[in-house]
Amino acid sequence: MEVSAGQKQNKHQQFALASITDLYPSSPSSSLASPVVARFSADNGVEELRFLHESDAADFINVDLSTAQLFKLGPDRSVCIYEGSASDISKEKYSRGITIQFRNEEESRAFHCAFEQWKKEVIVQGITLPNGAVTDHKSKFDNKIEASSAKMYFHYYGQLLHQQNMLQDYVRTGTYYAAVIENRADFFGRVVVDVGAGSGILSLFAAQAGAKHVYAVEASEMAEYARRLIAGNPSLGERITVIKGKVEEVELPEKADILISEPMGTLLVNERMLESYVIARDRFLLPNGKMFPTVGRMHMAPFSDEYLFIEIANKALFWQQQNYYGVDLTPLYGSAFQGYFSQPVVDAFDPRLLVAPAIFHVIDFTEIKEEELYEIDIPLKFIASVGTRVHGLACWFDVLFNGSTVQRWLTTAPGAPTTHWYQLRCVLSQPLYVMAGQEITGRLRMVAHNAQSYTIYLTLSAKMWGPGAEQGGILQTSSCKLDLKEPYYRMSQPQAYAMAQDQQPHQLIHAQRLHQPSENLKRQVLSMKLEDVHIQSEDLEEPELIQPPSQNLEAQL
Repeated sequence: MEVSAGQKQNKHQQFALASITDLYPSSPSSSLASPVVARFSADNGVEELRFLHESDAADFINVDLSTAQLFKLGPDRSVCIYEGSASDISKEKYSRGITIQFRNEEESRAFHCAFEQWKKEVIVQGITLPNGAVTDHKSKFDNKIEASSAKMYFHYYGQLLHQQNMLQDYVRTGTYYAAVIENRADFFGRVVVDVGAGSGILSLFAAQAGAKHVYAVEASEMAEYARRLIAGNPSLGERITVIKGKVEEVELPEKADILISEPMGTLLVNERMLESYVIARDRFLLPNGKMFPTVGRMHMAPFSDEYLFIEIANKALFWQQQNYYGVDLTPLYGSAFQGYFSQPVVDAFDPRLLVAPAIFHVIDFTEIKEEELYEIDIPLKFIASVGTRVHGLACWFDVLFNGSTVQRWLTTAPGAPTTHWYQLRCVLSQPLYVMAGQEITGRLRMVAHNAQSYTIYLTLSAKMWGPGAEQGGILQTSSCKLDLKEPYYRMSQPQAYAMAQDQQPHQLIHAQRLHQPSENLKRQVLSMKLEDVHIQSEDLEEPELIQPPSQNLEAQL
């Protein structure tokens, strides 16, 4: 079955009470003796709370849920404060109060839970004003995300071709399947919420593992495709409910034992869906419930890639033309040069391009607060393994599915089977020179913005090496600012990482063509039209690391 965001399956909900007392009675009916019931209802789209006698429905006290607040006075006693008139004929509004005596503590908790759910329904649907207009409530998602960005985001994920691209990432899909099926004990007989369900594939996996019921929450038009896919698998679909809406807004009829989601973007945090995953945890997950995935790690290491650096720098040479149809383009060369270096590079690279062991930053999805994802600040410290030029910082991520039976990792590391996330590299416009054993320090700071991504601020420094180093000081520093939402994609499709058997070691690939990953990227040299610069195959003899360029090459750059 399918439920729209905010829609309630039951239009009435009733609770038996011991008694109620009006704190400021305006009429003889303001206090009701036992037996009394509290009835929530949604008639003609208007939600209200009414206290009345079980035997006489005409004798009641009506409470406006839009203004009402409920406070506990004790384990089985509460007070409800709301806005009401002093008399039946008075138009002036005053604060009124009702003390509620419950029959036991359990019924008190159930009433408080229902009160909060019905009050949220009033906020989500909007409050009817005296003139008949409706004021809409903006969710937390709408308040922090630009409307145009959200529209494009949900449009993108509402298309089957993009879902197919993710489904055909067999590393991704296969790891999720294994993590669920190998941990049947975590899913069997449990309530599951699929956050950002997309095509519904993870919901179907959870149902295969024996979930009691799965709520598949999807905000894009893909929810309709998910409904059709699930209906086409009736043995599983009878235990899956598709809910179209954002996790920040929808209401579920019960809490979840386990959350499952694929909230990872480029560099783990792009698209800011991790925040929605955390919000779903706070709203729907039972205490001690499980999250699949459970933990994420961002890995970082400095790299040396002379050919990538030349490729990026070469792009700006267009703006060095002094007679382009009679126009001098050189005034924009500097801006164009910096603009190309402000794009993070997304591709698969040879791990031998790394010049130091990687470090990582942990994000525990079960503990982190949503606000902590607004800004991520990571100090960097490495020891160079070789002497070379450092061209920037390479980054990738992995996530852990911490099941009760099997712990399984999904990794996007260089050298591992390639995923649709690839890896990401931040390239410095001013490389650093380092010696083997030299310390590289810096900071990676990521600040979220309302286009569902992050601005990256990277600084790398090489400390002094050799005689006089004990006196401290920084020898060289390089910084850059990048927009994670606007990367330079050097890859088009995930491919096997190993070099094809029939591929020539010194095969040249055109600079502007999307090329495939290989076992040795050093042997896939980009043919550049950079003035008189020609990179010869003799420069590629070192098997472990690309050698620093000749002085002649640096001068021409």
